[in-house]
Amino acid sequence: MGLKRIALLGAIMTAALLPSLFVSSMASADGGHDNGPDPVAVLLASGLQGASGATIGPDGALYVGEGTTGVITRVDTETGEKSTFASGLPPAVNPIGGVIDVAFLGATAYALVTLVDPGAGGTSVSGIYRIDDADSNTVVADIGAWSIANPPPTDFFVPSGVQFAMEPVPGGFLVTDGHHNRLVFAALSGQVTQLTQFENIVPTGLDLVGLKLYIAQAGPVPHNPEDGTVVSLSLWRPTPRVVASGAPLLVDVEGSRCGLYALAQGDYPEGAPEGSPAAPGTGALVKVASDGTFDVVVDGLDRPTSLDLTRDAAFVTALDGEVWRIDGVVSGDHRWWGGCRGHG
Repeated sequence: MGLKRIALLGAIMTAALLPSLFVSSMASADGGHDNGPDPVAVLLASGLQGASGATIGPDGALYVGEGTTGVITRVDTETGEKSTFASGLPPAVNPIGGVIDVAFLGATAYALVTLVDPGAGGTSVSGIYRIDDADSNTVVADIGAWSIANPPPTDFFVPSGVQFAMEPVPGGFLVTDGHHNRLVFAALSGQVTQLTQFENIVPTGLDLVGLKLYIAQAGPVPHNPEDGTVVSLSLWRPTPRVVASGAPLLVDVEGSRCGLYALAQGDYPEGAPEGSPAAPGTGALVKVASDGTFDVVVDGLDRPTSLDLTRDAAFVTALDGEVWRIDGVVSGDHRWWGGCRGHG
């Protein structure tokens, strides 16, 4: 990585989440907290269409992108009540795509939309959209066009890439591309800058905790468990460092004061084409152990796509349109300073 890109990544991370500077390495944060009851998964909501990425909003609700319909749905994390937060975003034109992730910068919501551009068979922009109101939006960054103009050195067949997840930082978003195998910074001004080019490791979900960025990697097809890896990047170590490995088809990672959690979509069907989901019912919520492996917290999840943590619970969004609330996982994520309890 060039010095200019290292400086950019450093500036982004230094400015982000300054109250969390005292958070230590999440991979060894298991010790010293009281174990609570075993985690219990409860169906919170269902009926979402093409559910993929989600986020906890400023009001404490869960906001889920529905790629099939081009809608962002608000889900009350206590009652499960659903309401349409935003509509009119480009719907998916492929089995995957459309609204694939949601994030907030302050009180403003943004959507990451992928595989909707002409090169992917659509007529819209693949990139980041600002939500202006309930039924209007504005393109902020055309990541698809930038990707076409800046092809990766790894093999690809979608010129505009497959943007998978985004993480808000001052001035824009960090975005993973699971097809072009890279991490980019998309500024609110529209400028897109490559921060890291990976080999064929399929970066997926990401989370910034203090000065450390964690990225989940699914690994190449057939997404063997040993290739399911969480890596970290920091201001002082721009080269990815392996934190843990050993879970099949990792799709998300979330840090908390009590540990680092990841979401494994599960076993990849033998002979399935690239981009296919895992076999139903084989997913799991896992936690990074101090020896660099994963401890299973909850298994038997059906094709999970997104993990979000609050002070009281974990929320898992699944491809079948369900949202599960899992209590007894963690108390106190990196935005709070309360004590820890949890499984493992």
